[in-house]
Amino acid sequence: MTVSVMTSKDVTKKVFNKEELFILDVRNESDFNDWKIEGENFEYLNVPYFELLDGVDEIIGEISTKKEVLVVCAKEGSSVMVAEMLSDVGLNVFYLQGGMKAWSEHLEPVKIGDLNDGGEIYQFVRVGKGCLSYMVLSEGEAVVIDSTRMTDIYLDFAVSMGVKIRHVFDTHLHADHISGGRTIAEKTGADYWLPPMDATEVTFAYQPLENGNDVTLGNTTINITALYSPGHTIGSTSFIVDNKYLLSGDILFIDSIGRPDLAGMAEDWVSDLRETLYKRYKELSEELIVLPAHFMIIDELNEDGSVAEKLGKLFTKNHGLNIDDENKFRNLVTENLPPQPNAYQEIRETNMGKINPELDKQREMEIGPNRCAVR
Repeated sequence: MTVSVMTSKDVTKKVFNKEELFILDVRNESDFNDWKIEGENFEYLNVPYFELLDGVDEIIGEISTKKEVLVVCAKEGSSVMVAEMLSDVGLNVFYLQGGMKAWSEHLEPVKIGDLNDGGEIYQFVRVGKGCLSYMVLSEGEAVVIDSTRMTDIYLDFAVSMGVKIRHVFDTHLHADHISGGRTIAEKTGADYWLPPMDATEVTFAYQPLENGNDVTLGNTTINITALYSPGHTIGSTSFIVDNKYLLSGDILFIDSIGRPDLAGMAEDWVSDLRETLYKRYKELSEELIVLPAHFMIIDELNEDGSVAEKLGKLFTKNHGLNIDDENKFRNLVTENLPPQPNAYQEIRETNMGKINPELDKQREMEIGPNRCAVR
């Protein structure tokens, strides 16, 4: 039998298309339980690699013969060896190229829609990490919003679409992943914008992103308007694009709301969070399509793999937007928080420019699931 390679892009397509897949994850149990490849129709078996050193005979009966079988480990090496052992006993199997490290870094561009006066908006889905970033294109120009540190995909995508990146925005100072904003700006000559209230400790120059900032893209009337919306951080800023899309950063998600504690300020910022969600957002058009900076669970993906929903629909179905009692809201937000993201303080310092870790260290800092929401 043969051993074949499956890439993170291949797996992403299976996630989007809700295909079946049997995953044998040979990482330690704690790593598997903390973070794994998620798919609606995926089946899992977790057996640590060291338990298979003497052979795979004992697990053969637990592996599906009716589905494609993918062996997964942290970096690839162990999965190749286990896949070869399974092949030797008669199974057709795949191993994940680059392991979970590659899965964490893969970005899949998905077109969200066309803009009113020409132009397009794309969402970059980091399906293994739950991060969502954006590119708005018009008349040969582009803006990138909430980019990851894997900057080449944005640069290459811009080239393929024949546009020049003019602006780079971060909706807030990120604490769960390292921003690629400064790098993209340096490589393209674009302006890098940050909310000034989140940037009091940064070590670099930036454009202050303030309420009412209006950046026009291309020669059209596609306006990107900044809306001050604190709560996840003190400077959190949303964007309204073309009076059609609301880029909500980490304030509002499809199935949950943002957590206010990643700077240690949950009690202080919970009132800001409520005011943003229950007042500022409530005054906006219900027809705006919400495009968040993260998704929490695989169920939030639409049929095409995008993560998007009308604001009016979220005010109906999102529990975090339907708590009338302020004390209940405060309790929800301050008492139902998941564990802090891995190395979140180091990530914040990296995004401030205070430290500049090596690439392998940056990868290690980001490993794990997205934890930006209130559960």
